[in-house]
Amino acid sequence: MPSLDIAIAGEINLDLILYGLPVTIPTERELLATNFEVTLGSSSAIVAHNLASLGVSTGFITRVGRDEFGTMALGRLEAGGVDVSHVVRAQNETKTGVTILLHHGGERRILTYPGTMFEMTIADLDIDYLASARHFHLSSLFLHRGLQKDLPGLFRELKRRGLTISLDTNDDPEDQWAGVLPELLPYVDLLLPNRDELLRMTRKDDLQAALDAMAQLVPLVAVKSGRDGAFIRQGDRQFQVPGLSVEPIDTIGAGDSFDAGFLSAWISDHSLEECARAGNITGAFSTLRPGGTESFRVREELSRFLAEHNFPTVGGTR
Repeated sequence: MPSLDIAIAGEINLDLILYGLPVTIPTERELLATNFEVTLGSSSAIVAHNLASLGVSTGFITRVGRDEFGTMALGRLEAGGVDVSHVVRAQNETKTGVTILLHHGGERRILTYPGTMFEMTIADLDIDYLASARHFHLSSLFLHRGLQKDLPGLFRELKRRGLTISLDTNDDPEDQWAGVLPELLPYVDLLLPNRDELLRMTRKDDLQAALDAMAQLVPLVAVKSGRDGAFIRQGDRQFQVPGLSVEPIDTIGAGDSFDAGFLSAWISDHSLEECARAGNITGAFSTLRPGGTESFRVREELSRFLAEHNFPTVGGTR
């Protein structure tokens, strides 16, 4: 039997979040923020952390620098219950990545130093360890510059070993939506884009046309659409599951938290309606504190929120 439920290979960094800054930022001026948070960042690490918090046995491989940020980020994952025994420490001087988010009310600036995330290659991955899971998940496709060319071979090998595979591409900073993506889609069992990403990767102007196009390539698509909830497409079947109504404090990582909820229910053999509802629950819950994982670190609040919304039971045999 597989030793892990889900294995993830991906990027890791800390998010440094400043609140209350003006939209116009002049140079050579000291601007004062109204609040500041340091949280675990990066889509891959957020998904891994929140999966483990939901009771899913999760393993995570990444490449980190020999700096304090890398140590802090891994510590957050370990505290959340993620197995990081196969993480690789870089031996060069490249530091762990960091993202600085400047909040301006409803808008934000996002500044990222990629660091080791650009350097991770297939040589950093223990394939046998990844294959010990029932399912493999990849986020942030276009940030894995050192890994991209080998991803089709990795997906092919993991499928040969019996794993199911999910993909959340996240944004393409170059807005090309090409590269290895067309080669990967035939191996993907579940695609987890948000609405804007799906429109851009299919080059369609409306959601229905985008879903119709992607349904020809991927057997299951779960589209994150904020307050509108989730749109699910499986073959010719399509439906919408409304989102939860909450007063968000911070939407950073809400889509990654949706992934964690959806995947936890999906590998536990719940219906697609229940999977989408689970994603909506965890996506909403993540917005109640700053960053993508802070809500999940308060176990009492997590348990209470899941119970209030009748979150699906985790555990199954997919």
